[in-house]
Amino acid sequence: MSGAATGTDGVVVQVGGLSRSDLVAALREHGVQLNAHAETLLEHPAFDEVVPATLRIVDRSVEDLGLSAGGSLEQVFSAARTQGLELCPATTGPYLRLALMEQSNAPDSVLSAGRAPAGALHVAAEPLSEDDEYPKGFYLRVVDGVVWLRGYRCDDMYVYPSDQRFAFVLPERS
Repeated sequence: MSGAATGTDGVVVQVGGLSRSDLVAALREHGVQLNAHAETLLEHPAFDEVVPATLRIVDRSVEDLGLSAGGSLEQVFSAARTQGLELCPATTGPYLRLALMEQSNAPDSVLSAGRAPAGALHVAAEPLSEDDEYPKGFYLRVVDGVVWLRGYRCDDMYVYPSDQRFAFVLPERS
């Protein structure tokens, strides 16, 4: 993963085990900045009681998933499943942010431009709401040395560019 010492098999992340307030405190303690969409997601009932799980997280570009012309969230998720990858639990974003504090700086300083931001790692998870006005999920980004956990919104028609990166769960091999 960009900026993390993870190897080709990803990074192992403990997801869950913290109360919402302890999770937010850990993010603050590490200097992680949140946008309003991330704050909205953190208030969702999914964060009420998160059962701890150990996950191996890998990242793939949209092109790595076979979508050289880009793809919608549904297309990206479907292509990942075809390659044996799983979606992350909806609560993965904050825990992955804490695990990947050494993420590389983004190539630009634009925080919100109505498009997938350069240098971002989107956490592939089922959206917590079908409402296009409610944030779809989290992404990780470092802008001008500031570590961010940001939420994002998009509709079903939005096409992610081929170089956009997503984090998925690599299931344990049996």
